[in-house]
Amino acid sequence: MSEKERRLPLFKQLIYQIILLAIAFSVLFPIMWIVSLSLDPRNLSRPPDFRLIPPGASFEAYRRVLARPTANPVTFAELAFNQLKLAGGVSFLAVLVGVFAAYSFSRFDYRGRKGLMLSVVMVLILPGIATVAPLFVMLNRIVIDWGSIQFNLRNSLYGVGLALISGQLPFAIWNLKGFLDTVPRDLEEAALIDGAGPTQAFFRIILPLSTPALAVTAFLGFSSGWTEFALSWLFLTDAKDFTLAMSLWNMTGPYSGDTPWSAFSAMALMVAAPVAIVYLLLQKYIVGGLTIGGVK
Repeated sequence: MSEKERRLPLFKQLIYQIILLAIAFSVLFPIMWIVSLSLDPRNLSRPPDFRLIPPGASFEAYRRVLARPTANPVTFAELAFNQLKLAGGVSFLAVLVGVFAAYSFSRFDYRGRKGLMLSVVMVLILPGIATVAPLFVMLNRIVIDWGSIQFNLRNSLYGVGLALISGQLPFAIWNLKGFLDTVPRDLEEAALIDGAGPTQAFFRIILPLSTPALAVTAFLGFSSGWTEFALSWLFLTDAKDFTLAMSLWNMTGPYSGDTPWSAFSAMALMVAAPVAIVYLLLQKYIVGGLTIGGVK
């Protein structure tokens, strides 16, 4: 087919351009409004109108949020560090444990393999909220006593992290197994013939080839941990363990008081920014991982 035959008529091109512009505007308009509100120095309790650049625009709201987002005695940096520990730990452990389990399911045939795979699928389709009550009871029973220090696993970021990992692992295992099934066994066999051991073949052949799938799994695990709210809200009671998502809710929930829209908008943008940055850094691998299997 020639280039002239592939070219769309002008009328169709205009229709497609209008549709794409409408979609882009519907996506970008809320973001533009939030950015505009975050720069508004008037401390409005209700935004009266939309102005791309509000009068007297300043970064005062960002300064206040960085110093102390809510009435709780914690700074934005402390909240962000808690959220980063939670998101980073969930992402790392989900990938670390998931890739070994997925490799076992993909490459080995042993007794009980199908039953274990079925159990992973069953956990995967189970609604996450259904596990909150048993996780709360189970983690609440684990109390570590170190003399004058008593540590309740439920009332800690470690307990929330374990609960999140238990929900993230089934997806990580199934997603990575689907990719590993597409990696030819001939590559490992060739490495073994050349003198490499099974461990060397895994780390030098399989893992480098699995980078796109690992990136997708790591990003989704990080996103899940960074935006997690329900478990943290139910499990944590100490302000020093609070996360960004909890503080963002405190700015709008029953304990918000008179939080101005500028402060809430600044907080929302700073909470959303790290996930966007991580996606941009891993975009090349994520796009490759999501399109695996689309072309043979």
